[in-house]
Amino acid sequence: MIHPKVSVVTVTYNAVNELKATLDNLKKIDYPELEVVVIDGDSTDGTKELLATYGETVTFWSSEKDNGIYDAMNKGLEAATGEYVWFINAGDFVHDTDALKKIFSDKRIFSDIYYGETLTRSISGEIFGLRRKKLPKELQWTDFIDGMVVCHQSIIVRKDIAPLYNTEYRYASDVEWVLLSLKNARTIENTNLILSEFTEGGTSTKYKKESLKERFRIMVKYFGVLPTLFAHFKFFINSRSGSGYRPL
Repeated sequence: MIHPKVSVVTVTYNAVNELKATLDNLKKIDYPELEVVVIDGDSTDGTKELLATYGETVTFWSSEKDNGIYDAMNKGLEAATGEYVWFINAGDFVHDTDALKKIFSDKRIFSDIYYGETLTRSISGEIFGLRRKKLPKELQWTDFIDGMVVCHQSIIVRKDIAPLYNTEYRYASDVEWVLLSLKNARTIENTNLILSEFTEGGTSTKYKKESLKERFRIMVKYFGVLPTLFAHFKFFINSRSGSGYRPL
């Protein structure tokens, strides 16, 4: 049975408690061809000392100054040796630790991209529910006219079609990265699984206004001004009704 190698990439900076929780989650993954790559931005909170104790879980780690989260993610991409990459950052979690087995076992032909649902949770671990934005049954890059329809943590991409992150953006480069990965893909498969648990309170949440501005620029770049304005009008109307989460 062939199992393609998967590189789980985690970037972190001065988040030792969140990183420990994520690594404890990653070490439970049941998959024979797994690589865990951790890129740390030269933390001063004990992160390096923690990483030194996770030799059985972490395949490769580095700790040095970087130029922001997307520079760190590019370092992770360059360090990854797997056929696929999956970004699970410090504080986030793989929901189903058997997911990779479920995705890749009993297959002879593999898709370029696998995607799934995302649970949202608080820093304390309270589960809010599924993301409000409904996941397309058949995902295409053009679906991004409706915003970030699939969470960055819930998409597994063949490394040879994955672009580098655009470090021109400080808060929303992951939006463009997922969009371009989908654009580069020939085959995209819905796993029908909940792939990740996203912890609210990260960079894009803390800098929501700046993040939204960058997302707007990205959408204009790929869809044009008028379609983007119309899409944002729909976002505004939808945001005024209902909960921010979907029940399980």
